[in-house]
Amino acid sequence: MSERYWAVVPAAGVGKRMGSDIPKQYLDLMGRCVIDHTIDRLLSHRLIDTVYVSLSEVDGYWGQTERAGDPRVVRVKGGDERCHSVLNALHVIGGSAHADDWVLVHDAARPCLTESDLDRLIDNLRDHPVGGLLGVPVQDTLKRVSTEGEVVTTVPRHELWQAYTPQMFRLGMLTNALEQAIDRGELVTDDASAMELAGHHPSIVEGHAGNIKITRPVDLSLAAYYLSQDRA
Repeated sequence: MSERYWAVVPAAGVGKRMGSDIPKQYLDLMGRCVIDHTIDRLLSHRLIDTVYVSLSEVDGYWGQTERAGDPRVVRVKGGDERCHSVLNALHVIGGSAHADDWVLVHDAARPCLTESDLDRLIDNLRDHPVGGLLGVPVQDTLKRVSTEGEVVTTVPRHELWQAYTPQMFRLGMLTNALEQAIDRGELVTDDASAMELAGHHPSIVEGHAGNIKITRPVDLSLAAYYLSQDRA
């Protein structure tokens, strides 16, 4: 039996750094909600069967999105933290999927994912024993700074990467890793961290720097630029 590919989009957060009245995944981006762009990028890939979206129980915006009634998009209960939202979705997927199936977890606020990056991620990891994630090498000089705002040291960057999403792991392995992390009180902010804590070594696949995460107002303009370039 060949493995199947499932996608999870944790979207129960409120995005406080945006300073907006509504969660950042529902902000307008070129006439559509951010999350509509994000889900379309996943659903357009030939290998992804279904997208599971983890939402807050009090979410009042999802019903207004383009994919709210799409049978390929399944709403699941979100959690207090990102790791809880992802795990909830994995438990739902586990009811109809095989433990060796692949799960791609992608941030709701990354609407600029390209098909070529998805292809590269899947092609590089489909035979990997653990899985991995998209990322880009750090380009800027990094400084470690004290609480008083003084530079303590310059951090060597030659082995440092920025972690992006999707992050792609086997359903069973990722479920176990997240359960173990949460049981230990480790509320990991990305799925690769849970795999690392479980003793695994994820692989990193270089992606496009335009796969940005919208966290501040200026990022909306940058995302619009990347989307327009992609269309062109």
